[in-house]
Amino acid sequence: MQRILALGYALIAYLIFFATFLWLIAFVADFDLGPTTVNRAFEGTGLGQAIFTDLLLIALFGMQHSLMARPVFKESWTKLVPPSVERSTYVLAASAMLAILLGYWHTIPGSLWDFRGAPIEPAIWVLFFVGWTVLFVSTWLINHFELFGLQQAWFHGRERATPPPRLRQPLFYRYVRHPLYLGFILAFWATPHMTYSHLLFAGGMTVYILIGIAHEERDLVSYFGRDYEEYRARVGMLIPGIGRRAPPAA
Repeated sequence: MQRILALGYALIAYLIFFATFLWLIAFVADFDLGPTTVNRAFEGTGLGQAIFTDLLLIALFGMQHSLMARPVFKESWTKLVPPSVERSTYVLAASAMLAILLGYWHTIPGSLWDFRGAPIEPAIWVLFFVGWTVLFVSTWLINHFELFGLQQAWFHGRERATPPPRLRQPLFYRYVRHPLYLGFILAFWATPHMTYSHLLFAGGMTVYILIGIAHEERDLVSYFGRDYEEYRARVGMLIPGIGRRAPPAA
């Protein structure tokens, strides 16, 4: 029964994540399919209050997303939460924080550019969906079910040990170290109508991504050691050939 409950919990967490992720796509695209969009959220607040609130929401999301992913936190956290559902709990918490960010976003009036109706608009939308496609494919390249906690719960139910992570470089990972984050950045910035509200969201989330990469790579070096250092020296961070770091001298 405990194993069935763990798998059910993991599946529910995944479905909540999936629904929140679809909301994120509609939110960034300004498609009126969810409760809010980047340009249709809370209105009427002062400019300073809106900027402060939005930056605070991004910071809170980033803190939760990064803190719960750190090995030190996991080591303490799994004393309370079974390892079989630790990742699913992380996914559920991240989905809740993302829903708070999207649901309480404050709209900022004004635009930086507006190419709606211009000949370049279709190309911008193509780039937008390319970003989400790169992101989605990247999750499968590194094990989609493990990333979102389903594999851990499934293996627990079958009394199998979760295999340790392996350093692999399939497809996109041969050219950039973080194609998943690259997909987010493309999707966040590729818009035919860059409002100041969208600019703050894209800029704030990009800063968080860069901070998150720094923490994540420190953990990867700690886990994989010289192998990851050599990989980092060969492959760019987000753009092929750019952001490579030479390994320290032996």
